[in-house]
Amino acid sequence: MPVELRRASPSDAEFLLALVSGDETRDFLGLAAETIEEVLADIDRSEREPESFGWLVAEADGERVGCAAYQLLNSRNRIVEGRRLVVDPRFRGRGLGDAIGRAFQQLVLGELGFHRLELQIYGFNERAIAHAERVGYVREGVKRQAYLKNGAWQDAVLYSMLQDELPR
Repeated sequence: MPVELRRASPSDAEFLLALVSGDETRDFLGLAAETIEEVLADIDRSEREPESFGWLVAEADGERVGCAAYQLLNSRNRIVEGRRLVVDPRFRGRGLGDAIGRAFQQLVLGELGFHRLELQIYGFNERAIAHAERVGYVREGVKRQAYLKNGAWQDAVLYSMLQDELPR
């Protein structure tokens, strides 16, 4: 199913809050907005600072099916970090996560022209690790016990894709 990404707008706030704070996703994400005010602030930032931050809504067949986000890590070297790739639970199991991931790579590395796209995935998130490998990210290593999540230290598995590795 083809997926299109567009920058989030205030009318997407409730949808995005439900995605990132839902019981099925919250434990798999790093810092994410937890209130409608935080979501609206992130949407505003995405609109004001598209060169350094973006929160994107994924649509398929005219329906919102997920989201993805990026944040600038290093402007001189054009490095961004991918964040918040979430598929709405109603649409899981249809390959939309991979479609969103590939569209996200095309947007960030292709259209926006960043050189390097990085991901950090909790070591326990086997589905996200399998997804990263399916869509072409290169595993670079592990940050051992890097993040305190739900009272326990968690590893972060590091992945990247370079602009010249982007599938054409």
